[in-house]
Amino acid sequence: MALTDQNQDQKLSELHKQEAEELAQILSQKYKIPYIDLSTISTSTEALRLIPEAKAREANVVAFRLIGKKAHIAGLSPETVETKKALEEIKEKGYSVELYICSETSLEIAWGRYKEISYSVETRAGLIDISQENMEAFMEKFKDISSLKAYIKELTDNSQDRGVSLLLEVVLAGAIKTKSSDIHIEPQDDAVRIRYRIDGVLQDMGFMSHKTYKLIDSRIKLISNLKLNTLKTAQDGRFTVGINNKELEIRTSVLPGSYGESVVLRILDPDSIKIPLEEMGIEKYLLEIFFREIKKPNGMILVTGPTGSGKTTTLYAFMSRINKPETKIITIEDPVEYHLTGVAQTQINEEGGYTFLEGLRAALRQDPDIIMLGEIRDEETANVAMNSSLTGHLVFSTLHTNNAAGAIPRLIDLKVNPKIIGSALNIAIAQRLVRKLCPFCRKERQLSEREQEIVSKTVSSINQKRADIKLANTSLVWDPVGCEECNGLGYKGRIGIFEAILMGEEIGKVITENSNEEDIKKASQKQGILDMKEDGIIKVLDGTTSMKELERVIELEKTDEFVPEKQS
Repeated sequence: MALTDQNQDQKLSELHKQEAEELAQILSQKYKIPYIDLSTISTSTEALRLIPEAKAREANVVAFRLIGKKAHIAGLSPETVETKKALEEIKEKGYSVELYICSETSLEIAWGRYKEISYSVETRAGLIDISQENMEAFMEKFKDISSLKAYIKELTDNSQDRGVSLLLEVVLAGAIKTKSSDIHIEPQDDAVRIRYRIDGVLQDMGFMSHKTYKLIDSRIKLISNLKLNTLKTAQDGRFTVGINNKELEIRTSVLPGSYGESVVLRILDPDSIKIPLEEMGIEKYLLEIFFREIKKPNGMILVTGPTGSGKTTTLYAFMSRINKPETKIITIEDPVEYHLTGVAQTQINEEGGYTFLEGLRAALRQDPDIIMLGEIRDEETANVAMNSSLTGHLVFSTLHTNNAAGAIPRLIDLKVNPKIIGSALNIAIAQRLVRKLCPFCRKERQLSEREQEIVSKTVSSINQKRADIKLANTSLVWDPVGCEECNGLGYKGRIGIFEAILMGEEIGKVITENSNEEDIKKASQKQGILDMKEDGIIKVLDGTTSMKELERVIELEKTDEFVPEKQS
């Protein structure tokens, strides 16, 4: 089309709009109702929700502003039956109506905003409420990860047309559908990456433009009650997603980076900690020890392992088991991730001076029977916690060490007197989480030569510790395949692998003479408790997990020294 033709069409369009506005002004004077040009103002999506799109088009009206219980409505004419009916329905909902006359042109512009309405409603500050109907619609759209990825791509490619809120809700709903623990939104040079952590492993879900990301970032900050204009410091916040009459808390972490702020949304599902001890993958003999130890009136139970190894879930399972009306339990956490009925839970605030140490001291003044201390981080906290376990309290806590034996040298590093560890500490536990093979598609195979050597050594070690464990299979393992049931991943869900060291006279003697980790481990061999490698190999041989998955989580072969390859 020639430039003159384009100019002519533009002039005709402007003329038609001018005529439409002039007609609306004439009708405004006739009906004595204020005139408004909707193309010059912002239309509120909250107001749009008052009248469904189909009904708004039928009645030739639109709700464009909502102030308290006052709805501002624009329409072509106040006299049609459909318009009168639509206005009456608004009034029946408890709203007063402020009516305006507008042109058909500006009405079309306002109707165009309907595509930006999201599936959710913000019912109060920091709560996105996705209705059951809409959640079911989401679930219907993505039967598996591939269809979810395709839908996210469709939205990111057309985010300006479909609305940023809708994109955020799809990303959230998809994470909940796939039982992801975290959503990672990571700006890179040319695009922004979206990843889910599913069963402890990150999975790519799609990419969005930096332009879309900036809108999503602002939206997340807004609902998480974070500062919008702060871009160079880390921020933490939270919001809640209401789905199917259940509220899931989302923890927001924003971290500045080279290409923009990295955003991680951690999904805290209260149902995820309602796993009884019997279903956590704890070997029967060790489970009986746990039941015995958590019933003791005093002493310390330590759970060790890296971040994300399930320590909190185990501690909550312990507390749920012994939570009785006659028992007072106080927790000091950072942060309080899940809420337990009948338990006094308190969250530390470093900036306000309420540390783990201050929380522990305050808790001791409340006459508790059981104290759960989220983590032992420093010398003073370690010593107060150990002394508390000697003065009639049962103390649960966590440490960051690689194995159960490592908990004792770590306590000594924190200046705890080795002579009291044997009396104060009841048991040190270490754990990891491994993904479970999908039972619908796992594939059987023979062990490789290297794997057979690892299995033979481990089975021999198990037999020396426990005569009661009889392994029917020592030559077959299973590998992941991927099917519709497991979203094509080959794994579905996770299970724990555990080890523990019980305190006793022999262990106490080793601690006072030598706090070496290896000596402590050797002294514990007679206790008959499997270590994580042995527990994991049993789960590999019975088809619960794969050899590759176990090796991803723990070290199966120890190398004494590193020998570099010869350079050719």
